Amino acid sequence: MPMWLSFQRDWFLSVNHFARYTPLLHAPFEVYAKYGVALFAAALLLSWWLARRESPRVMAAALWAPVGTLVAVGLNQPLVGHFHEARPYTLFPHALLLVSRSQDFAFPSDHAVMAGAVAAGVLLAHRRLGTLTAVAAVLMAFTRVYVGVHLPLDVVVGLLFGAAVTTLGYLLFHRPIAALVARLSRTAIGPLLTRAHPVDAG
Repeated sequence: MPMWLSFQRDWFLSVNHFARYTPLLHAPFEVYAKYGVALFAAALLLSWWLARRESPRVMAAALWAPVGTLVAVGLNQPLVGHFHEARPYTLFPHALLLVSRSQDFAFPSDHAVMAGAVAAGVLLAHRRLGTLTAVAAVLMAFTRVYVGVHLPLDVVVGLLFGAAVTTLGYLLFHRPIAALVARLSRTAIGPLLTRAHPVDAG
């Protein structure tokens, strides 16, 4: 067995062993692993709301974050199909599983890609909120392993891939988006983009 595969197996089994002996965490971690997506949607909305007080550059980052997330998750679909990695409950039949089985493949994790993309996007706009979102993203990744539906590298690669797609997209498109925000701030939809007087994109 390759060293990296042995390391991943041991890592997963260690987390699964921890899960067996922490029953009080089962319910909250199960809920978060399944429905925590809503928290990231809320982070995107809050990022947009806060960006209305800031410059067009900040609003550009806030507006790009959900787009970048959709792009990252979309790009992840062919990767999942290409790698065909089985779920851990298939590889380890006696492992603790806290949620229902899924019929799709595991690598990279869609949940982790989403979480990494949102965290990076929010961090580009707001340091404090972005840091909190990044912590939530790491927790999402951990809970997906904890409940038994992903191996550690599924979520680690997912986080990094999602963050990379969002960040790269922002670097490529933030200037035209900021310029568009500055122009639209002077129109009827301006209140959706700024609470202050219109400023230049810079």
